[in-house]
Amino acid sequence: QVQLVESGGGSVQSGGSLRLSCATYGYITHYCMAWFRQAPGKEREGVAAMTTDGSTTYGDSVRGRFTISQDNAKNTLYLQMNSLTPEDTAMYYCAADFRCPVRLLEQRGYNFWGQGTQVTVSS
Repeated sequence: QVQLVESGGGSVQSGGSLRLSCATYGYITHYCMAWFRQAPGKEREGVAAMTTDGSTTYGDSVRGRFTISQDNAKNTLYLQMNSLTPEDTAMYYCAADFRCPVRLLEQRGYNFWGQGTQVTVSS
């Protein structure tokens, strides 16, 4: 079992920034990690992912604005979000698995999920 705890969500104005954190109770280098988000009435969307060798991938809607990273010493995953817009408003979830799925931004590839942290961007 992999326990994931997100934090860092909140309310921000359009153009602002937030950094989300996902604490893992285990060795983060053992896991394939990802961030997903889900807005009301919409399907869960893959935002960014990081493989066990440090490779990253981003969803089209956030590429160039969001950055995924991790601190191995703290076993924590981060999502730096810049130039936020109201369209980024959603519940953000951290996900992990021992194996990286073929499609890194597909939610069914991850078996372990956090509870989520809410991000609200106002215009």
